[in-house]
Amino acid sequence: MSEESLVLTQEWDKTFALSDKVEHEKVTFHNRYGITLAADIYKPKKGKAPYAALAVSGPFGAVKEQASGFYAQTMAERGFLSIAFDPSYTGESGGQPRYMASPDINTEDFLAAVDYLSCRDDVDAEKIGIIGICGWGGLALNAAALDPRIKATVASTMYDMSRIAAKGYFDSYDSEEARMEQRKAFAAQRTADYKAGFYKRAGGVVDPLPEDAPFFVKDYYDYYKTERGYHPRSLNSNDGWNIIGTMSFINQPLLAYASEIENAVMVLHGDAAHSCYMGKDAFSLLKGDNKELVLVPGAVHTDLYDGGKNDAIPFDAIEEFFTKNL
Repeated sequence: MSEESLVLTQEWDKTFALSDKVEHEKVTFHNRYGITLAADIYKPKKGKAPYAALAVSGPFGAVKEQASGFYAQTMAERGFLSIAFDPSYTGESGGQPRYMASPDINTEDFLAAVDYLSCRDDVDAEKIGIIGICGWGGLALNAAALDPRIKATVASTMYDMSRIAAKGYFDSYDSEEARMEQRKAFAAQRTADYKAGFYKRAGGVVDPLPEDAPFFVKDYYDYYKTERGYHPRSLNSNDGWNIIGTMSFINQPLLAYASEIENAVMVLHGDAAHSCYMGKDAFSLLKGDNKELVLVPGAVHTDLYDGGKNDAIPFDAIEEFFTKNL
């Protein structure tokens, strides 16, 4: 199967420093829709192949140079061959038109990463796990429900994007009438975009930040719009998704079969995060004694992107979970 030739940045342009404990390279792989995905691979300098392996993506609207790369590199320091990839239509990955999201295709992106890792000589194909951050936490659970090759899954500071799309933040517009108004707005935008010949962008994290912005918006601003986490290819740091880019999530619930995940799952959340209710509710759907809910005291949503000011990501617990279940 042929792959698109992607233009990949070769210089180090991450929001975190390169570790001297890992080997790093850029790689590409393809999903079953023929889209070529770009990834950073982090390989432990110590240890012996074949390695247990992890595929990492998220947050929703971020790029591999941000939180997912930080997770992947840190887990490689701990002995796991890890890749952080840009989802279809975003970052350095392929796919046209740009800046679209899909519950199906983005779930497939995780499965394609498993395809790629399974076929590497330095990976034990029976020991592959995934980490989904923020909106990719819900997608990771959907992937785990679909593909039993995924032996262990961590959903970190997760969003269920289908719940947000259909019901709003904190389920604040959970009604048939509200959803129909959304559908009408999307339909009108589709017509306008087709007539104009281009897709209008929704905008990333609001900038400048209004004084009366809710805390969770301030939390996002502190990561995506400052030196801490800004990246020029990140949708959240810049002009966001296409307005119609996420419309399919309204009608396609991601967690419909979460209860059927047989392999191990850790749902990881800060107990002070605005999104914690989604992690707790997702965990309540899971069955079996190989499921864990880990709540980090005092941590807000983006603290689990990069650790925040207090190294809030419990990497020891994550390492123990994957070591036990892979």
